Amino acid sequence: MAKKKSSRDRVVYSEFGLEAATDRPSQPDLPPNQQTLKIEASRKGRGGKTVTVISGFQQAAAVTQALAKQLKNHCGSGGTVKDGGIEIQGDHRAKVKAFLDNLGYRSKFSGG
Repeated sequence: MAKKKSSRDRVVYSEFGLEAATDRPSQPDLPPNQQTLKIEASRKGRGGKTVTVISGFQQAAAVTQALAKQLKNHCGSGGTVKDGGIEIQGDHRAKVKAFLDNLGYRSKFSGG
């Protein structure tokens, strides 16, 4: 009888060859007060448009996605989750810092 394949049995592409999906380290799910987030405004590679980038999350992707939705609502702007960080359209550094501080995250401004 054939063994049923699970999502853990799949092979994932890697730059240096193939590796099993289970070889990747799991993301630690730290509470907000143990995470230090970096907030910066960036224009690089965005056609001159400014976005607020929040990085440094150490939590599950679903939690980051839910937080992104709350931040977009709070700032009244669009945004996305990209590369484990959150991008909010426009320069909303002060609003984002105040919102994250109220939720218990430690955050600091980064960049110029």
